[in-house]
Amino acid sequence: MKVSDILRLKGNALFTITPDEPLADAVNIMADKDIGSLVVMEHGDLVGMLTFREVILVVAGNGGSVGTTQVRKAMDDHPVTCTLETDLDEIRRIMLDRHARYMPVMDKRMLMGVVSFYDVAKAVVDSQNFENKMLKAYIRDWPAEEEDEKS
Repeated sequence: MKVSDILRLKGNALFTITPDEPLADAVNIMADKDIGSLVVMEHGDLVGMLTFREVILVVAGNGGSVGTTQVRKAMDDHPVTCTLETDLDEIRRIMLDRHARYMPVMDKRMLMGVVSFYDVAKAVVDSQNFENKMLKAYIRDWPAEEEDEKS
């Protein structure tokens, strides 16, 4: 399974923000849309990733408030990315190695979507469930031995 398969099932809703917007606006968007990340875009280019992890770090550093912080100060400015052709096993390895819960999907310089750790876990479970159904169907349809062959 490839990232393109996950995005096809997930849909292509994308939520972005610019780096010069207030972090408070980003938090409001994330809360309103019930999402855990925003892709930070500037002049059509991916320049960062903002997740709840970065927001929490700012809140902790500011005594419980985002204050007047801009997205640029909070974002991960070197997010790990993948392509539509990246294999599911590779995505799992990268996400685990880098502790990345969200990964932008790029096609050259074009943002195609975001894959979350949840999306990857769901794809794995769905794939395993499908394999289990196929194996059970195969076992159920196993050819029975003829009675006269046993004698």
